Amino acid sequence: MVNLGDEFPNFKVDTSQGEIQFHEYIKDSWAILFSHPADYTPVCTTELGRVANLLEEFKKRGVKLIALSCDGVESHKGWIKDIMFESNYNGEFPYPIIADEGRDLAVKLGMIDPDEKDAQGLPLTARAVFIIGPDKRLKLSLLYPATTGRNFDEILRVIDSLQLTATKKVATPADWKAGGDCMVLPTVKPEDVAKLFPKGVKTKDMPSGKGYMRYTPQPE
Repeated sequence: MVNLGDEFPNFKVDTSQGEIQFHEYIKDSWAILFSHPADYTPVCTTELGRVANLLEEFKKRGVKLIALSCDGVESHKGWIKDIMFESNYNGEFPYPIIADEGRDLAVKLGMIDPDEKDAQGLPLTARAVFIIGPDKRLKLSLLYPATTGRNFDEILRVIDSLQLTATKKVATPADWKAGGDCMVLPTVKPEDVAKLFPKGVKTKDMPSGKGYMRYTPQPE
């Protein structure tokens, strides 16, 4: 298992785009590694097609993509044709899919869904999402069961928040979207507010009388 803040493991794997050394592949970019239970399955087909069609949004954020399942390279290559057909994606498929037939990575990274098994009775991978920063450290992880497809608009929203809060002394409130007001971190001292937040800060009066609900326009 990898915990938040841990360096994400480096590994050499076969993929639909050839052999990849993970850290060399992502270099100093943000990256998303996401797993799916099996090739030629309906929910997975919609998910990988959706990610392909969001490629430009991920590129704008400097994010590299890589998928994984417990099927082999040739299976991935054949299935990609179905993904592209279903999603109306044209051109070369834009990101690699890792082959993890031995479930080595799936077990190492805690991706296994014990309730879902293949025809041989072997457990399938769950729908895991790992967001890795340029420092190779895990910034966020999500784990969905095999029966629930992911919302990749939410994953883009999360990346916006992670990239903003990595460099600015703010947090993002519930349901925040890029461009919305942010919250000043409690660790920011009142005397530093004007310098750090030139657009101004509004403090909401709370029944407790404590001035911790401080809002500011999204920093540039």
